[in-house]
This record gives sequence, structure tokens and C-alpha cells, in this order.
Amino acid sequence: MSTESVSIQSYLSFKLGQEIFAANVLTVNEVLEVGKITKVPHAPAFMRGVTNLRGTVLPVIDTRVKFGMTPVAETQDSCIIVLTIAQNVEANGEAGKHIVIGALVDSVVEVFEASQEQIKPLPAMGVRYNANFIKGTFKVGEDFIMFLDIDKVFSSEELVVLNNSEEVASA
Repeated sequence: MSTESVSIQSYLSFKLGQEIFAANVLTVNEVLEVGKITKVPHAPAFMRGVTNLRGTVLPVIDTRVKFGMTPVAETQDSCIIVLTIAQNVEANGEAGKHIVIGALVDSVVEVFEASQEQIKPLPAMGVRYNANFIKGTFKVGEDFIMFLDIDKVFSSEELVVLNNSEEVASA
């Protein structure tokens, strides 16, 4: 009998078109209905704008655009996943700093558990997304779920822009 412990973690899965992605629930603060989003001038194409989250400014990104997909109009199922992302040291010269962003997605699927052993490495070919921010895949029935490394989805420069848009909107 093995005494090895299996590390099981919880993930929130969401859809962008027909693709399913998952983020560790430890990075997810909450899921919001899509409300009023105010555009920020000269923001990157992936930034939808900012919204009010209980008195604080929340930068909202269009996850479809960030992942190189065609943007679509919001539907009844669209929602904003509020995520905490660790900033790289290069972004601000400080270690351990975090930024909270909203990620606009087509729909939330479910919260599920998976062990590290169940997550398979990303295939070397045929991936249309940046492999640097995808940890691996997980097969559920006929569907593949792509596990995101949320802290690597944005470059240091992009996080600085998102952080600055929050400061501009609150000024």
C-alpha cells in the first residue's frame, strides 16, 4: 500500500465558445453578473474597461480577445470571474504583490476536483493558445479542459497597464 498523498485541488471551469478552460479556485474571488462596464481610453484591445465592485474599480478584460478569439456580444450566460493574479517582480519591483481583475467569459460551467496526476501535459502541436499559460489538459467525456496558470496569462507590462487603468478610473 502506497503512503504517497495525492494532491487534489478544486477548479472553476468556464467556456469561451466551445472551448473549456479551468482556473484554480484559490485564484477565484467570486463570479459576477455582467453589469455596466466603462471603457478606458487608449487601453489594450483585450481590456473591455472597468466596473464598480462594491466601491472599488475592477479592470475587466475580454478573455476571448486575450486568447486570440473573436469577440462576441454578451449573452444571458456571460459573467465576470473576479481573479487575483500575482504580479511578477519585474512589473513593479516588489515581490508578493497581487492585482484583482475581472475576466469576462461566455459562461461558467462548474467547480470540480482533479489531482495533479489527472492533468496531462499540453500536446506540442495543434495548440492555438499561448502554451506558456496553459498548465495542461484534462479529459472529461469527449471534452478537453485546458488548465490555466492564471499568474502567467498576462505579461508584466499588461499587468502594469491593468493596474494603471484602475488608478486612472479611480482618480
